[in-house]
Amino acid sequence: MTGTALPKPADLFALSTDRIRRAACDLWPGQTLTLGDHVPSVTAYVHRATVGGRTLYAKDSILGLSLVSVLRGLAGDWDAVRAAQAAYATSPASLLARETAQLRTLEAAGVRVARCSGYTAGVLFTEPVTGPTLADLIAKDPARTQDLLTAAVTGLEGLQHPAVAAQVDAAPIPERSIDGTFRRKFNGVSGRLYVERLGVDRLDERTRWGVAAVFGVVVARLLKLRLTPPTGPTAIVYGDLKPEHVLFPDGPSEAPVFIDPGLARGPAHHDSPKLVSRTFLALLAAPPLDNPAAVVDGIAAFVADQTHALRGTLRGLWLRRLLVTWLMDTVNILSSYLTAPAALPLPEHARAVVDRTEALCTLLDQVSATVAAGTEPDAAWRLALRAVSKAAAR
Repeated sequence: MTGTALPKPADLFALSTDRIRRAACDLWPGQTLTLGDHVPSVTAYVHRATVGGRTLYAKDSILGLSLVSVLRGLAGDWDAVRAAQAAYATSPASLLARETAQLRTLEAAGVRVARCSGYTAGVLFTEPVTGPTLADLIAKDPARTQDLLTAAVTGLEGLQHPAVAAQVDAAPIPERSIDGTFRRKFNGVSGRLYVERLGVDRLDERTRWGVAAVFGVVVARLLKLRLTPPTGPTAIVYGDLKPEHVLFPDGPSEAPVFIDPGLARGPAHHDSPKLVSRTFLALLAAPPLDNPAAVVDGIAAFVADQTHALRGTLRGLWLRRLLVTWLMDTVNILSSYLTAPAALPLPEHARAVVDRTEALCTLLDQVSATVAAGTEPDAAWRLALRAVSKAAAR
C-alpha cells in the first residue's frame, strides 16, 4: 500500500486487533486471549473476547472518530492514521480514556452501567451485559413503550451526583452532541460534497440521486433552524442515550443497565430527544409490527409526561428543540450509514435503516418542512406523530 492510499476496513481492523492483543497482554500477563466475533459498528472497533476464561468486550477507537470518517479520509491517508493513532492511544484525553473514567465514576455513584474490566493504551475492556435492549422490549410489547422509556430516564437520576459532575467537568465527551455533529458534517462546501456521496456504495443510482436531493433540502432547512437556548440550567446528560444502550438484564420491570456513556453538560432535557429519535428509527426500520400505533402513542405519552410541568412558551421551546434534535439526529445517523464503504460491515439494525432510506427521507422532508414553516410546536409535534404512524404502518 502506498502512503497516499486511504485506509481500508481490513487495515483498520488488523491495527485494532493487534492493539487489543497487546493491551490484554499488558493487563493480564500470562492469560490467554481468544478473540470471538467482531461486533459491527460505524463508530469504533468492537470485538467479543475471552481472557483467562472471562468473556469481555474489547473496544478500540481510531482517533476518537467514527470508522466511516476515518475510511473517508478525514484523518488523512493510511500512514497518517497509523502514526496519529500511536500517539492518540496514549493520551489521557483519548475518547476511551474518558469513557473508562466515566464508567467507573457512574458505577461508584450507583448508576447501573457495564463494568469496566480494564483499560490501557487506548483499549477498553468491559464485562458483557446480558438481556434484551429497550428496542427489543418495545418491539415485543408496544403497549409498554411509555413505561420503558420512563424507566430509561429514571435509571439515570444518579447522573447529577457531585462525583459524576466533577468527573464530567474534568473530562467530558462533547463529541456526542447531536447539534455539534450535524454542523460538523454539513457545514460549507464539504457538507455539500458529503451529501453528494450519500449511498454511493449502498444504493442504486436512481435512489441515490433522489436521496441526495431530499437531503440537500432537509439539511438546508436544519442549518437555518438554530436550536433555541436551553429552557433551564445545564445538567449532566448521558449524551448517547439510545435504545441499544439501555439493557434490562433483570427483566422489563427492573432497573436498566447502561453502556457506552458520553457524559457532558447540556440542557436538562437533552437525553429525551435522542431517546425519542432512535426509538422512532427502530420502529421504522423494524419488520412491520402488529400495532405500531401503540409505539407512537407510547412515545407521545412519554413526551407529554416529560413536559407536564412546562407551560406556554417553555413547552413550545421544549417541543421545538425535540423536533429539531430528532431531525438532526436522524440525518446524522442515516448519512453515516449511507456513506459507509461497502467493505465496512454494518450492524443488522443499520442495514434495516438503509433499506428504509426512501421512507425516512420522505418523513424527514415532511417534518422539517412543517418546522421550517414556523408551525406552532404542539401542532408540529402532532403532525410529526401522524407522519411517523403512516410510515410505520407499511
